[in-house]
Amino acid sequence: MNVAKVCVRVSVMMAALVVGVPTVQVMAQAAAAPAGQRAAGTVKSTSATGLTLTTTAGQDVVVTIPDAVKVLMVAPGSKDLKSATPGSLGDVAVGDKVLVVGDPAASGPGLTATRVILMKAGAIAATHQAEEAAWTKGGGGIVKSVDAATGTIVIASGLKTVTVMVTPQTIVRRYAGGSVRFADAKVSTIAQIQKGDQLRVRGTKSADGSTITADELVSGMFRNYSGLISAIDASAGTVTLKDLTTKKAVTVAVGANSDVRRIPPMLAERVAARMKGTGAGAAGAPAGAQGAPGAQGAPGGHGAPGEDGAQRERSAGSDLSQMLSRLPTETLAGLKVGDAVMIVATSPSSDTETPMAVTLLAGVDAILRASPSGQTMTLSPWSLGGGEGGEGGGGPEGGQR
Repeated sequence: MNVAKVCVRVSVMMAALVVGVPTVQVMAQAAAAPAGQRAAGTVKSTSATGLTLTTTAGQDVVVTIPDAVKVLMVAPGSKDLKSATPGSLGDVAVGDKVLVVGDPAASGPGLTATRVILMKAGAIAATHQAEEAAWTKGGGGIVKSVDAATGTIVIASGLKTVTVMVTPQTIVRRYAGGSVRFADAKVSTIAQIQKGDQLRVRGTKSADGSTITADELVSGMFRNYSGLISAIDASAGTVTLKDLTTKKAVTVAVGANSDVRRIPPMLAERVAARMKGTGAGAAGAPAGAQGAPGAQGAPGGHGAPGEDGAQRERSAGSDLSQMLSRLPTETLAGLKVGDAVMIVATSPSSDTETPMAVTLLAGVDAILRASPSGQTMTLSPWSLGGGEGGEGGGGPEGGQR
């Protein structure tokens, strides 16, 4: 076996494991290789002679590691093994990521390793935190215009307009149809980005924040719905509501990857008050209230000077999107007919396709009373942590990357 080719495959497969972005061609090549020569996944357990890993497909693989076999420790994001440091079986812990190259075990299922590539769970977590911070610092919004020839995208980000500069080095990705996971976003081009898309970007901002040179961006077309649930089909995993904006009944699927939350009534009242430009300041929040926002982005208090009603609703929507990850989780089984909900969902590619909920927020009665048309108060589609995204805010959350 060509060692150089193995190193390249190993490094790319490890990167795919860590960030959750499948490299289709490389993984296909690996799958086509002779059975039993490699396995990648998360360490489930260790022993004095080896380990058991669980693949992304949920399969457990028992690996025997002879004393003479090298364990190479690599940092997340490494593109080759040049920077790898030598380790041992003792360095492997439950939760670490490993890729094993080896031979089928002489007896029973599993592998006898000839090489083990190791990424420590702590290093992966630190990398994810840094990536989340970069996305949060970047921003996002609704696409107003796209000029593929000059590589510029203009977005409405909350109450601001921001110009996104796309270079040949920018990683451009787009949400896959029907998927709500950031990890499923596909490699794309600026030409596929359309007016009305929601876009998230990380990169370098200008001093005044009006321009950002993108290192990476992800876009997608999403739909927002709001109204009262009129029917729940637990077997099909769907909810039906009459959308306040279109006045039509819409059925939305709620899947395993949908983020379902419930906002406490008192907090919903405070968001509604922010939308109206009335209500107590952030200090009015009861101490220890579940889901209470932090000092930044806290709803409540009067709107900013010069804000009209629509601007206040968009601003409150930005606050609400930022606090989503801190709100209590809910399940489909916990929803009931008559619940007031706000939903951001995938945009179906056909009239027969059911939109899939990215985020469903229940308990929004007060919010919908403050925005009876449902036109300006929307949620962010990004399942990625907070940030200053405005209508298209939020950012790629590490847990779903």
